[in-house]
Amino acid sequence: MVVFAFMATRPGSSLRKWTTFRASYSIIVIFCLLQFILCVAWLSIAPPYGQYNTNIRPELIVIDCNEGSPIAFWTMLGYLFFLATISFIVAFLARRLPDSFNEAQFITFSMLAFLSVWVSYIPASLSAQGKYTVAMEIFAILASSWALVICMFLPKCFFILFRPETNSKENIMKKNKDITLYVQ
Repeated sequence: MVVFAFMATRPGSSLRKWTTFRASYSIIVIFCLLQFILCVAWLSIAPPYGQYNTNIRPELIVIDCNEGSPIAFWTMLGYLFFLATISFIVAFLARRLPDSFNEAQFITFSMLAFLSVWVSYIPASLSAQGKYTVAMEIFAILASSWALVICMFLPKCFFILFRPETNSKENIMKKNKDITLYVQ
């Protein structure tokens, strides 16, 4: 929304209609509804189920999770990859906003870390079998979550704990005033 707001400042821009809160809420609802529909379709057409596997070790019976429909499983992963890619692109476009909106740099780096974890998960998931598949998925979920937390919130904690003087209204107003004078 911030990217659209800065792009919509040009006279006659058609992006002004995308700067309202209704537009951002509508985008969120549409994408969540689409994911919900994909999940319900997958679970109603071909749900995952437990499958006995004796191929790994004949003396043991291992219960594996069969995804039901591999097409539905990879469609869901593809959709999540699509959402992460769109988030990365928007954060990448917003990284050059003025200093008071420097949050986008942290979001860009965290989305890059998130994408790299999930891109590396795909070949690892295809090569793993049995319990290692579940361990690989858990590791990917934890690694991507921690990448987001560390890349976005660690810089904030640094400023809150070690540089509280920069986190004041006066300091932010001073920066904005300096930027305005520099642009003019």
